Amino acid sequence: MRNMRPLQSTPSASDSSPNPHHTPDADSSLQSWLRVLLARGSLGLSPTALAQAYGDWAVHLAASPARQMALMHNALAMPKEIAGKLRMDASGVAAVAAPAESDHRFDGDGWSQWPFNVFKQAFQACDAWWQEAAQAEGMSGHHQQMLRFYTRQMMDALAPSNYALTNPEVLKLGIATQGQSWLKGYQSYLQDIAKQQRERLHTGPAEAASPVYVVGQNVAVTPGKVVFRNHLVELIQYAPTTDTIVAEPVLIVPSCIMKYYILDLSPGNSMVRYLVGKGYTVFMVSWRNPDASDRDLGLDDYLRMGVLDAIAAIRAGTGAERIHAMGYCLGGTLLSIAAARLGRGDGTAAERGRFPELASVSLLAAMTDFSEPGEMGVFIDKDQVKTLQAQMARTGFLSGRQMAGTFQFLNSRDLIWSRNTRRYLLGQDEVGNDMMAWNADVTRLPARMHSEYLDQLFLQNALATGHFQCGGVEVDLSDINAPMLVVGTVRDHVSPWKSVYKIHQLTDVHTTFILAAGGHNAGIVSEPGHPKRSYQMASVEAGHGWTEPATWQATAARHEGSWWEALDQWLQARSGERVAARAIPAEAALCDAPGTYAMVRHAD
Repeated sequence: MRNMRPLQSTPSASDSSPNPHHTPDADSSLQSWLRVLLARGSLGLSPTALAQAYGDWAVHLAASPARQMALMHNALAMPKEIAGKLRMDASGVAAVAAPAESDHRFDGDGWSQWPFNVFKQAFQACDAWWQEAAQAEGMSGHHQQMLRFYTRQMMDALAPSNYALTNPEVLKLGIATQGQSWLKGYQSYLQDIAKQQRERLHTGPAEAASPVYVVGQNVAVTPGKVVFRNHLVELIQYAPTTDTIVAEPVLIVPSCIMKYYILDLSPGNSMVRYLVGKGYTVFMVSWRNPDASDRDLGLDDYLRMGVLDAIAAIRAGTGAERIHAMGYCLGGTLLSIAAARLGRGDGTAAERGRFPELASVSLLAAMTDFSEPGEMGVFIDKDQVKTLQAQMARTGFLSGRQMAGTFQFLNSRDLIWSRNTRRYLLGQDEVGNDMMAWNADVTRLPARMHSEYLDQLFLQNALATGHFQCGGVEVDLSDINAPMLVVGTVRDHVSPWKSVYKIHQLTDVHTTFILAAGGHNAGIVSEPGHPKRSYQMASVEAGHGWTEPATWQATAARHEGSWWEALDQWLQARSGERVAARAIPAEAALCDAPGTYAMVRHAD
């Protein structure tokens, strides 16, 4: 039998916890300054890690004369290959089969005309050659991934679609508008430069992310009250809209690297509003946007104050003996840890009495096994963590802009280069939407929290291997004893679905897995009625064996429509009888939703 230990986590700033943010000596300060300076020229990546990756590539390529000859032969054959494709294009015959993923940069008719067809074919041939050249047998997997990523960034930056004189659509529109599109694009460029300068010099609160989508006015507008607040979170309870409600409340834990209202956008695509409309009493964690004074808040603090305190507050406020818990992205990872801690049944009777039973645990695009983090792994190794720590030691936090930039580089073709082409070369106004406005409303992470998150979860993979501790107590995900619904998305660059799927290896309870169409955000915000929505779903019971992800994807039933409807049915099947709806007690309300923490913005 396990020893009885308290559920209350110990303070993370204790002497027993490692703190990478101690006061540095002169030598380490100089080293940190050099790390930060050099990283500015390498997309924020550690220059040491990049040098190691390219050194690994160069050594293995130098040791393979046959590989060198093959690459040289392909380079010499490139002009002939390009000429052949141009001849076939001119004759109206497709040169090659259409790629699995179309390159929409060259969709316009002008790209089939001389000389732009030459630019396109030459670029695509060079791109293919460099992607091939970036591979060398014998390289470490991480270095291979870094080299492919950096090579793709280089080639995407050199695409002829990015430059006015080599983009036929830009030239055509400029001539048709007598240069007005170019003038408008130049004005937009100057406006963006001026905005960046203002943000760089401004040290107070940042301006609103969007003048059109305003928090509390047309996004994050589902009626509710803040019913609990501590230093790290506000807990929002949403007002009922049905006469009867599901007996078990629903707690949603969003990621702490984002504002919570990704799940409460405009009324038409708000998950919160959808669940409230189905009769659930929904509670939402709204994370505080930290500042430099929070530099020593760590993972234990986020688990204790962010998740466990919120669960306890629901029990204290409603008297509910059972709740449904749902976590999104990093919020789902934190929830899985908390669920495992609660599943142990440790602590005194009084401590256990603080928490309701978990009727279910739902993890949305949340990894628990970090051994294969996808393209996010490009940014994470020991040297790169040291570089980030050096940057955070100067500020006390990882800035929201830096996190947003990382996510942009994961899809730089669309989020950077194609966006710049539309805005600066074609002079097109950006057609914003509520999700884009939310994406621009960035948040920070405390230095300690981010360091521990990268070190323990990514580098050590401690949660999946059984070495993670919460408040000094070991965490084993097999202690989760509530049925689980786990959602992955097909095109997720942040939490690859095959990594999310590995929860099957770490728990032994009923698990329903859903694979939804879309990416990390759009696949989760999947309101009913939206066209082109679909998902696959299959369930296994406790005692299940392992099924490979590819086999699961080939055999799981496919459904058209929104997976939210399946979520509702799944929760209803694990809920008790409906009860009469009750208004939020006036004495429990601290302020109206969306609260105060969601409104805090920092000029990074």
